[in-house]
Amino acid sequence: MNDFQAFLTRIITALEKAGIPYLITGSVGSSLYGEPRATRDIDFIIAPTEVQLKNFISEVETDYYANLDSALEAFRNRSMFNVIEGATGWKADLILVKNSPYEKEKFKRRLINVYQDVSIVVATPEDMILSKLVWARASMSEMQLRDVLGIVVTQKERLDRAYLTRWAKSLGVNDTLEKILVEAQKVWGEIG
Repeated sequence: MNDFQAFLTRIITALEKAGIPYLITGSVGSSLYGEPRATRDIDFIIAPTEVQLKNFISEVETDYYANLDSALEAFRNRSMFNVIEGATGWKADLILVKNSPYEKEKFKRRLINVYQDVSIVVATPEDMILSKLVWARASMSEMQLRDVLGIVVTQKERLDRAYLTRWAKSLGVNDTLEKILVEAQKVWGEIG
């Protein structure tokens, strides 16, 4: 087991031991469904109670940098905190699930998959696309859009287009999704 697998497994084990539902998103998720790319962080969306969160921090703080005050502040604000492995630089970004219809739906649709020989709970390809489109809009990140294109090209007809369109309209990212779909058509034509 390499350092990444060990870190990923340790964080997942601690979340499960604390009873915290989670899903993985971000570049790990997009690499699973699209074009692989290097990353030093793992994005988790979590839905803990305050007690579960305290138990999680207690479980990981012996091995990693994890700050209980930061975690509790993230819990109150529905924001994010980190767990960092100092020797390797691996970082888990733990994002508290938002109380919105889309975020609730995304969390319900999560899937079990395998990434680098580790069993993980991950967002669906459609939800990975939608989340990355929202992040791209907020951050103006071309990397997020490249990730989306990679997922669309790789997943092709397996995608639930009706679900994508419905939520893209609701989230205000439909125009960007349409542009990505046109670009994917060009790539599919080249592959042929």
